[in-house]
Amino acid sequence: MDFNELKFFLDEKVELYNNPNFIESDPIQIPHLFTLKEDIEIAGFLSATIAWGNRKMIIKNSHRMIQLMGNSPYDFVMSHQDYQLEELQHFVHRTFNGQDFISFIKGLQHIYKNHDGLENVFHKHQDENSMQKSIHEFKKIFFEIDHQDRTQKHISDPLNNSAAKRINMFLRWMIRQDNKGVDLGIWKNISPSLLSCPLDVHSGNVARKLGLLMRKQNDGKALLELDTKLRELDKNDPVKYDFALFGLGVFENF
Repeated sequence: MDFNELKFFLDEKVELYNNPNFIESDPIQIPHLFTLKEDIEIAGFLSATIAWGNRKMIIKNSHRMIQLMGNSPYDFVMSHQDYQLEELQHFVHRTFNGQDFISFIKGLQHIYKNHDGLENVFHKHQDENSMQKSIHEFKKIFFEIDHQDRTQKHISDPLNNSAAKRINMFLRWMIRQDNKGVDLGIWKNISPSLLSCPLDVHSGNVARKLGLLMRKQNDGKALLELDTKLRELDKNDPVKYDFALFGLGVFENF
C-alpha cells in the first residue's frame, strides 16, 4: 500500500473500532463507571496498571480492585484507615500483589495531597514532542513514598527504553476526546498530539506487517519509530490508530 491507501485503510479501521461497542471487552470500562474526575483518573490508572495478560481476567480483577475500595476510589485513596489497607493484602493479578496495591494507594494519595493530582503532574512535566519525559518524572514523584523496590516495576520508565504500554494507554484514555464515547478525554491541558501508541504484541505485529515498524523488539526505540509514522498519518491525533492496530490484531488476526 502507498501512503494514501494505508491512511484510508487505517482510518476505516479506526471508525470500525472506535465506538462504544469497544468498551464492553476492554479495561476502559472501569473508569467509565464513574463521573467524578478523580474517580475516573484513579480507576483508570489502576486498571491500566494491571492491563497485561488475559483481557477477561484484567477486567475481572480491575472490578475487584474497585470493590475493595468501596466503589469510591478517590474517597478511599484520601480517607482510608489502616485496617482498610490490610484488606487489600490478598489481592493478586499476575505479579501485582496486595503489597503493590497498598503502595499504589499511598502513591496516589501523595500525588493528590502534595502535587495537586494526576493531571497536574503529567501536565507540569510534558515536553514539546511527547509525554515520555512526563512519565519518567511522574514515576519519580509517585515513588517518593515508602515502598518495596519490587513495586517500581509496575510503572515503566520510557527513558529506560521501555515502550511503557500501560501508562501510555492510561494517558490515551484521559487525554483523547473525539466524542466517540470510548476515550474519556477529561484532561484538557495536554494535547493529544503528544500521546504515544500503547505498543504491545498485537499492535506491534500489525504495525510491522503494514510497514509502520521495522524494529523487532517492542521497546522505547520501537515506540519512537511507530509514533513518528503515526504522526505522519495524523499529527494532531496520532494514537487514534491504536484502535486500528489493536482491532486488526485482536479481532481480525491480521
